[in-house]
Order: sequence, then structure tokens, then C-alpha cells
Amino acid sequence: MSDAAEPVTQGNLAERLRSNWDRMFDHARALVALSPREPRRPRYLFYRHTIPVRALHWLNAISMLVMLMSGLQIFNAHPSLYWGNGSDFDHPFVSLTAEGTQDNFHGVTLIGSWKFNTDGWLGASDDNGTKSVRGFPQWATLPAASPNLALGRLWHFAFAWLLVANGLAYFAYVFASGRFKYELLPTKKDFANLPAEIANHLRLRFARGEEAKHYNGIQRMTYFVVIFVLGPLIVLTGLTMSPTMDSAFPFLPWVFGGRQSARTIHFICAFSFVAFFIVHIVMVILSGPWNNLRSMITGRYAIETEKPNG
Repeated sequence: MSDAAEPVTQGNLAERLRSNWDRMFDHARALVALSPREPRRPRYLFYRHTIPVRALHWLNAISMLVMLMSGLQIFNAHPSLYWGNGSDFDHPFVSLTAEGTQDNFHGVTLIGSWKFNTDGWLGASDDNGTKSVRGFPQWATLPAASPNLALGRLWHFAFAWLLVANGLAYFAYVFASGRFKYELLPTKKDFANLPAEIANHLRLRFARGEEAKHYNGIQRMTYFVVIFVLGPLIVLTGLTMSPTMDSAFPFLPWVFGGRQSARTIHFICAFSFVAFFIVHIVMVILSGPWNNLRSMITGRYAIETEKPNG
């Protein structure tokens, strides 16, 4: 007579999910000629992320998503970028446009003198089943139903102030708690170990034990640039594009070389955030999605150790 089936509990279900993930992950490593990982070691939960960090992280993620999509709606009103204070319509820095006749056209992307066929994605895409000329496709913009510059600006500005408030709260917290110094400020050691860190990441070798309790050098450098360089830069260039702010702070257009230059820098910063987000999600998945997600929801992160449990 066969043994009774093991009852499904929260604990063994989580273990099964981790086991299935490990098998998939090792298979992926084999496909790129990497050796399987070492067997799992005993683990214990470490309180990695405090409540303010978790709350501000998710609020920032929502704000950035809404701002990106509404920003693309605004950009679609004039899908070209210039450098300087004025708009040289004949020589855009970047342009998402279309070529052809009214009945037979295709989307193209112009970057300087280079031209790329981006039909269906950039320049021209389906809009409710009908192909239309628009910079970014309908599904990537907010609101998505139809081109609406006014509503897109309302969404963008509302969440811009939420993002600024969220950023100021985060700055205050990391400096007051000391987190800036011990978690976000890159050290000389980080720069010295950068080649080794890059090699370890390319081999999908991630920190364990005590090292996993803190950000590594690549994380500190990346978060420092994103939070303290890209963040303020995208806010300041956004303010520079506002005629009201230009009147109150006339030095802003001078700092960025003109309003159109500020718009171009704003656009580059926005897609730098997109690139960061994509890499961030990939690394979260590769280094352990359940563990990373739990740490950003509950604050608890599982640390592997050589010591037995208890």
C-alpha cells in the first residue's frame, strides 16, 4: 500500500517552488555553458529592508511607470528632439516619424543622419485596428485610448510632484538613518573590485553569507547614479521645460543649453530609467525572484550560511 500523499502546506509549497525554480535556472545556465550552482546551504532570514524603504520603493515604481507612459503621450504631440534653445524642424536630433504616401506609409526612426525602419513600433503603429502615424504605440501611452496631450500632461505633472515628494522623503531617510554612507555611497574598494564584480555578475555568481546582507559595489554605484544623478537631473530638466519655472528661475535654460536641450536630456534620462528597470528586473530574477520579492514586501531576506540552523 502506497504512503499517503504529503499534505500541501505553505512551507513545503514554497520549497517546491524554489526547487522548480532551481531546476529551471540550472537548465538556463547549461544552455549558456555555465556549470550548475552549488547545492543549497542552510539559510536564515535577515531583516534587509525597513518599512520606509519598502513603502518608498513601491510608491516610486508606480510613480515612474505613470510618468513614463504619460510622458510618451506628451512626446507623441511632437515626436522629435532638438539641441539648443529653438526647434530646427529640418534637422532634428531624433525623430519618430513616417514615410510614404497617405495610403501606404511606414514608421521610421531618425537619429542624426541615420535612419531605421521601426514600422509597427515607432513612427507608425496600429491604433484601434487602424494604422496611424504616432511616435510611440498606443499601448505604451497614458491615456491609451486616443492622443490626448492635455490629459497626458495632467497625469504627468500630478505624479511628477508625487515623485519629487517621494524622492525628498527618501533622501531624508537615507541620510538620517546613515543608510547613505553604509549602503549607497561607493567606496575606493568598490572601484578597485569593479572588474571582479563584473566578471562574477556575467558568470551569475551572486553574494552569499554575510556579503549578501549589503549591496555590492556594482549595486552601490548604480543606485548612487540613478538616485542622486538621474533623479535630480530628470526633475530639473522637467522644470526647465516649463515657461512658468523659466520665469521664476531664468538660469535653468542657461544651465542646460536651452529648453530644447533640456527636453532631449529629459528624454535620455527617462530611457536611462527604463534601461535600469530592465536590468534590475533581470538581476532580481537571476539572483532569486522569491527571495528578492519577499525582502521588498516583508523586509526578510534569506541568507545562506555554512552554519547549521539553530
